[in-house]
Amino acid sequence: MLKNGRMNTKHFKLNFIIPRLTFMSLLVGIIVLSVGCNSSSNNVAYDHKFILERATPINLSPDITDVNIEDYILDYNEIDSITAPNELETSTEDNILTLHGNLNTPLANLTFWKNGQHYDILLKKSTKTAYEFSYNSEAELVQIKGEFNAWNPASATLIKENGSYKTTTLLNPGTYQYLFVIDGKEIRDPSNPDSVSNGMGGWNSVINIPRPQKKNLPILTPDEHSSLTVTLGTTNPAIKVYAYWENYQIKNLLNTENKIEIQIPPYAKEIERSFIRAWAYNEEGISNDVLIPLHFGEVLVNPEQISRTDKEANILYFLMVDRFKNGNPENDEPVNDPSIHPKANYYGGDLKGVTQKIDDGYFTNLGITTIWLSPITQNPKGAYGKYPNPETTFSGYHGYWPVSSSKVDYRFGTEEELKELLDKAHARGMNVILDYVANHVHEEHPLYKEHKDWATPLYLPDGRENTQLWDEQRLTTWFDTFMPTLDLSRPEIVDPMTDSALFWLKNYDFDGFRHDATKHIPLLFWRELTKKTKEQVIKPTGKTVFQIGETYGSRELISSYINTGMLEAQFDFNLYDDAIQTFANPATSFERLANSMNESLNYYGYHNLMGYITGNQDRARFISYADGSLRFDEDAKLAGWTRKIEIQDTIGYNRLSMLTAYMMSIPGLPVIYYGDEYGSPGGNDPDNRKMMRFDGLNKHEQSTRDIATKLIKLRKENLALLYGSFDIVEYDQDIMIIKRKYFDNEVIVVFNKSAEAKNIKLPLNFKKEAKATFGSKLMNDVLQLNSYSFEFIKQ
Repeated sequence: MLKNGRMNTKHFKLNFIIPRLTFMSLLVGIIVLSVGCNSSSNNVAYDHKFILERATPINLSPDITDVNIEDYILDYNEIDSITAPNELETSTEDNILTLHGNLNTPLANLTFWKNGQHYDILLKKSTKTAYEFSYNSEAELVQIKGEFNAWNPASATLIKENGSYKTTTLLNPGTYQYLFVIDGKEIRDPSNPDSVSNGMGGWNSVINIPRPQKKNLPILTPDEHSSLTVTLGTTNPAIKVYAYWENYQIKNLLNTENKIEIQIPPYAKEIERSFIRAWAYNEEGISNDVLIPLHFGEVLVNPEQISRTDKEANILYFLMVDRFKNGNPENDEPVNDPSIHPKANYYGGDLKGVTQKIDDGYFTNLGITTIWLSPITQNPKGAYGKYPNPETTFSGYHGYWPVSSSKVDYRFGTEEELKELLDKAHARGMNVILDYVANHVHEEHPLYKEHKDWATPLYLPDGRENTQLWDEQRLTTWFDTFMPTLDLSRPEIVDPMTDSALFWLKNYDFDGFRHDATKHIPLLFWRELTKKTKEQVIKPTGKTVFQIGETYGSRELISSYINTGMLEAQFDFNLYDDAIQTFANPATSFERLANSMNESLNYYGYHNLMGYITGNQDRARFISYADGSLRFDEDAKLAGWTRKIEIQDTIGYNRLSMLTAYMMSIPGLPVIYYGDEYGSPGGNDPDNRKMMRFDGLNKHEQSTRDIATKLIKLRKENLALLYGSFDIVEYDQDIMIIKRKYFDNEVIVVFNKSAEAKNIKLPLNFKKEAKATFGSKLMNDVLQLNSYSFEFIKQ
């Protein structure tokens, strides 16, 4: 192995690359880079497109970690060599780099070399712990379901050993709910006294794998900046800091007891938007991460310099095209079948209607930067599916039953109308992303008619129908008998389906995708789609493309789809579930939401692009839980069909505004589900898909929309809420305090979900010139906060 002259690393050659670099050539490259970073940027031979995106950290497994090199570098033949930490044994085969072992330190660096220049990716040591579950009574079959296995008992069957049933699971630090399944019956763990409400009238057992103590970690905050440096504060001394400009590790750091000074590489001045990232560790563990945006090499301090291509600054609005606005009644064509209940038929919304609301400034006034359209591909003309009470079939008004992967459904409009929508959104500084369906097609789709063998089996070997087995048969299950799931583990199927997705980016200039049913599709598809997107769209045009997926499951499963070579984000449904419980249920303490938030930050990072929703098309409306119209332990879909769900208690509007305020105060991307800006009530599908209302709002609805507008404006105009450090300062049953800091800009967000007004003492470093944004009374460092309310304090 070649040595690069640095401690605790080893340098090796990939087996497919020739000729071999000499040590001297590498050394010269390092020296040239060092000179360039400290004098003139003209000396830096940095290829900004070698790794097209900011490389996501590699989370190591305890023993063996396979790194798909193409996740980071499109053409791995351009790599001259790789530097890895000494404690990791390495091997390569084709485009897979295998790292054997674990790190000796919490963080390290992996370096790819090209022409004497280094490109760096952070490595994180595995923190998984072996945890043994056991059951000591007699049974035929003992299984376990929980947050760690997507509540899928089939994935965890206990083995009988010496009269006891046991299984061992590797778990990251955190809190996990679970249940035993004994001969098909769910019970709590008899040997574990700790349990927690499941929010639906029942209880789950709970275990806690201890996390590092936050009070002992080196928590990082952006403190100071100049034209040449960024200075981070740290609550505890850091043993080592890893700082990166884009994908280049910055070595010339000054790390003192409570300050970390990072030099901005001069080459950054040549790029409009680039970023500095940093992590640190000490004996307790790894810090939070920080993300500092640069504008032509200067720290970004003016929010007016942010554009729609700044992904972290985006605010999404999800609308269902058929239910938004009918802009052209001439294309209305509900399915003429009496078996379809009117609520499950077409309402007439179309692309023209969306364009009209772009034109009249609705999205701009609300503050939206990205419109997410429900699927617009051609859907069938007939009635399908079945619901028992009331008995009804369904039309394809929602768009999720494609009979074509490239045609615009004529009931939504024409190709020209779609292009007009995109052009007008872009002209107003908004992105548009398309809800894309790759997992399945409708049985009338030509692809299925011509290649029925391209579908996964409808029947399992044991004779069962393979429908809606979401976790047991995650990668093969059908949504319904008329919706064949494509076998996207086969390259010959992946290729045309990824091409059909690219069609929408290249022919219509969409800005990205929301991907339906992400967890049901093998990783092969996501890697191929992202690789093609980089090769055919991003690299040649410089276009920004955003991809966000939909996965219901554990954070481990969700995060497995997120990296530089696959998806940038998914929706954080785990946190949403806890937010619903916390804000809508008076009995639920803020402790639940705080723990959930910390869990998400540990998995997705403190500057993630995860989607944080107010609601969606598959969940009952939040406000209907918040006002008591829906119970948590009832079937929300049945409720929506069998009774009229209306606002029962106007306190629901206050709780909805608190939920919106929370989503606007945390890292990630806030997502407004159409109608949530004013409080549209409803049960589950299709009652949560009423026609959008723009006018005739009552005073509570109007006030709720006004508050949402103010919250969105506040987030867009305050860099602390976009790029600032994040800290949950305090929480109890009814109060939560969040602090965000971006250099001298601090925002404190306070929630009071109790039925009583509270006097809340704010953090010790509170500044006297601080101002309350929503009119609460502020007396020195004491905030008088009304019941069911929140406040943003800027200082």
